[in-house]
Amino acid sequence: MAEVVLYHHAQGLTEGVQAFADELRQAGHTVHTPDLYDGNTFDNLDDGIAYAKSIGFGKLLEAGVAYAQDLPENVVYAGFSMGVMPAQQLTQTRPGARGGLFFYSCLPVGEFSETWPAGVPVQIHGMDEDPWFTEEDGDLTSAQALVAANPTDAELFLYPGKSHLFADNSLSDYDAPAATLLTERTLTFLANLP
Repeated sequence: MAEVVLYHHAQGLTEGVQAFADELRQAGHTVHTPDLYDGNTFDNLDDGIAYAKSIGFGKLLEAGVAYAQDLPENVVYAGFSMGVMPAQQLTQTRPGARGGLFFYSCLPVGEFSETWPAGVPVQIHGMDEDPWFTEEDGDLTSAQALVAANPTDAELFLYPGKSHLFADNSLSDYDAPAATLLTERTLTFLANLP
């Protein structure tokens, strides 16, 4: 079984993020869900992004990375959208990382280190028409570059649709078939970790 740190998206630690964490727990995994918003959640993405900007994305990233420092090294780092920032930094730079799960986002590898760490598996999930994910030179481009440079360690899964936070069952973006498949692939990833 794996130990996972799951970082929430810009709308906060919603009931849907917690429900996803509970699904992983039911499969026997230990899941930490740090709340970078101190209990604040938002009904729409624009309000959540405005709140994140008021705190500062850099401060949120620092808080997310700091949270993991008290955990064992052999952890899987996962993040939804904005939460991919600390998840990806920790996956790339913290010794002993077991893997990464990046939902709806992926940053250029060069943001955190020169190359992806050898032997560290990662999955990236997003919708093929989500403007947040597929914008030119954005997350999809970064994900494709990561997979191309690390074909044995990295996988990219694209789902049909335009929703961004599609696996959060507490939001209007929720897409049940895509969310079910994303969850199945996540559980398979965690079960197959060395």
